[in-house]
Amino acid sequence: MSSSSGSDHGLSPNCVDGRVDTGDTTWVLLSTILVLGMMPGLAFFEAGLLRMKNTLSIITQIISGIVVLTVMWQAFGYSLTFGPSQKGIIGNLDNAFLIGVSYTDCNSHAPNIPSAAYAMFMMMFANITPLLMTGAYAERVKYRSFILLTVFWEIIVFYPVAHWIWGGGWLQRMGVLDFAGGIVIHTSAGVGALVVALYLGRRKGFEKYGGEFPPSNIPLACLGAALLWMGWFGFNAGSALAAGSVAASAVASTQIGGSFSGIVWIILSWLKGKPSTVAVINGVIAGLAGITPASGFINNQYSIGLGVVLGLASYFSVFLLKHKLHIDDALDVSSVHGLTGIIGAIAIGFCAEVKINPAGADGVFYGNAHLLGVQVLAVVVVGAWAAIATLAILILIDKFVGLRIDESEEEHGLDLVEHGEWSYDIIPHDNLYTQINNEHRDNHHGHHAHKF
Repeated sequence: MSSSSGSDHGLSPNCVDGRVDTGDTTWVLLSTILVLGMMPGLAFFEAGLLRMKNTLSIITQIISGIVVLTVMWQAFGYSLTFGPSQKGIIGNLDNAFLIGVSYTDCNSHAPNIPSAAYAMFMMMFANITPLLMTGAYAERVKYRSFILLTVFWEIIVFYPVAHWIWGGGWLQRMGVLDFAGGIVIHTSAGVGALVVALYLGRRKGFEKYGGEFPPSNIPLACLGAALLWMGWFGFNAGSALAAGSVAASAVASTQIGGSFSGIVWIILSWLKGKPSTVAVINGVIAGLAGITPASGFINNQYSIGLGVVLGLASYFSVFLLKHKLHIDDALDVSSVHGLTGIIGAIAIGFCAEVKINPAGADGVFYGNAHLLGVQVLAVVVVGAWAAIATLAILILIDKFVGLRIDESEEEHGLDLVEHGEWSYDIIPHDNLYTQINNEHRDNHHGHHAHKF
């Protein structure tokens, strides 16, 4: 995204006679596939950390979310995000259904690769952003409400915010830098996740377990974390949109940031008792999320310091929100993604240097205080917009459809209640399956009898 000029679509001067760079195109296509792999990775990561009775629920939400969001992106999402800017607020529908998005020519957003390759790469970012929030409201939201929340949040929050910062919108014109999504993705999803968690309230049994429900399958969570970690190199380094020095720097910063944050979590969990498997994977993910916006703008030495700060901040944020304030963000999305994305975005204002990325800018440490100001402004504006829009969407869905499953359904688990399936066939369930179906039928009839 750093190489985007932010002007309207059209043949870039760097794209001579419509020819594209095959090396850069190869790297972006590979990165597209890597980022796609992060989404099943996210599903496994979250499923392993949740209770067994909600395993299929979270996997179904994320996989079906990919499908729904892909259709939206093809139909109108790309055009609204990267189409010609309408007063810096949103694109238009000139490229609906990818009309005019070429496989042979490039455009101003990606001067060295086909326009269609850029559209596919950016689709992966559009897809994963609202799906990050599933970890906050896991185990207690109706499937149909999940679909509605995802669709409307994508349209009202993601498309405009991505346009403001990446698509030639007003924040990009002010000079805001966000290499791979610390503001567009992690800040917006993290703030949205916190709003959803506060609105829904705590899960049944939250106090009993102190908010830390026993994970059902830690090896599955580790597999998911591994897929996320691997995919993050496409997420960050792919955002250079070219196979060169900026991509190489982003790869290094990504590994450094994730690892130093992971070290912090290992040490802190060890001091608390024993080194925790869950702690180390959460620590790595927190570092990867936080290094995302800065990965293509800062040097490796600053990446070390940022990784340590991200580890400390995310660890103590989880402690504050979950154990002190008793906010049931089930998988700590607001701390592990939201807070870290904010910190990484603001760190750009201090540490960025043109020497690392000529398409960027120097930060405070290199004599440019203006960059810090616009970075803070972008974080505040995007955070506020995500909070207000998310709350409005939740209120409307709750009023007309209902958001949360009832207590008896929560007790049985969403796998059976919402999907009629079991993730692990280790429990005699014929009688329970019949009982759930009977309860649903009775509730359905009772609801309509009351309504009419």
